[in-house]
Amino acid sequence: MVRGWPMHLEIVARGERSKLWTYLSPVLAIVLTLVTAAILFLLLGKDPMTALKVMWLDPLLTKRGFAELFVKGAPLVLIAVGLALGFRANVWNIGAEGQFIMGAIFASGVALAFHDVTAWPVWLAMIPAGILGGAFWGAIPAFLKLRFNANEILTSLMLTYVATLILLYLVVGPWKDPEGYGFPQSRMFGDSANSPRVIPGTRIHVGVFAALAVVGIGWFVLSKSLLGFKLKVLGHAPRAAAYAGFSTGQLTWLSLLVGGGLAGLAGMFEVAGPIGQLTPALPTGYGFTAIIVAFLGRLHPVGVLFGGLVLALSYLGGEKAQILLGLPAAVTKINQGILLFYLLACDLFIRYRLRLVVPGRKAA
Repeated sequence: MVRGWPMHLEIVARGERSKLWTYLSPVLAIVLTLVTAAILFLLLGKDPMTALKVMWLDPLLTKRGFAELFVKGAPLVLIAVGLALGFRANVWNIGAEGQFIMGAIFASGVALAFHDVTAWPVWLAMIPAGILGGAFWGAIPAFLKLRFNANEILTSLMLTYVATLILLYLVVGPWKDPEGYGFPQSRMFGDSANSPRVIPGTRIHVGVFAALAVVGIGWFVLSKSLLGFKLKVLGHAPRAAAYAGFSTGQLTWLSLLVGGGLAGLAGMFEVAGPIGQLTPALPTGYGFTAIIVAFLGRLHPVGVLFGGLVLALSYLGGEKAQILLGLPAAVTKINQGILLFYLLACDLFIRYRLRLVVPGRKAA
């Protein structure tokens, strides 16, 4: 409520949400983001139309750029699908970035242990290792929540910084490349530890198709399985879920283990694909960006796929804008932040409406 004059505004809950605007609001948020970005580019002394073209269109006009869209989008989609399942059950895993890092660390451990092995693809063993690393890091906030009623938002988020410190310790200590001229990084993985490239002439690897498979599995779980029904009920009506005998503890464990496991799998494909080694630059922010992806996709796996491609495009466009227009690296995060702001604002007006109250008159 905003007061200051005899008349004031009230925020009032709507009787019924519009299903149409539930799905159109992400589109509106994207359009408003583009308009705001154009104003921002103008203030920075750049031609708005040229800047928008460079950032949001040019990356799609070449074969390499189009392929990179899927390479960038794959980890975002993998992480966001896991987050979306938990968010539906009101389990707020905000530490996917840490789970992403731990998955990469566990997978890198396998790659480095079998560095000289060439007889069989080491990356196959890296897959369960990455999932295990992420799931282990997701299990900690699950245990703390159910045993001590600790808030999973705080615990999962704080564990991200612990994972980052573990990564730094490894790359400057026991896993430091002895032939790396003192740089804090592991040695390059062997060929058997690199994800196979699927399309020649591009960097599209097996992880891209794994992300598509996870989208399909996530859709089936939410739409066709009893587990998906339980997650929906727990999220919308916790008392009804308890009355129906659905175990809150089991669903909390499942949400954080699955979310952590998929984030860890994304970390595994990142080090076994585009990067090819463990470096301090691994914390890419994908775990935090995936939160935007999950809400942009309306917590639905198919929507997450499209949301992941939009945010991947923002990364590619931001890099291109830095090179061609001399814009700062922060332009990517600024655009992502603006998108999240408009998405939340649109969601607010789906659930609520403003009412003008004038003393002595009916509310308008």
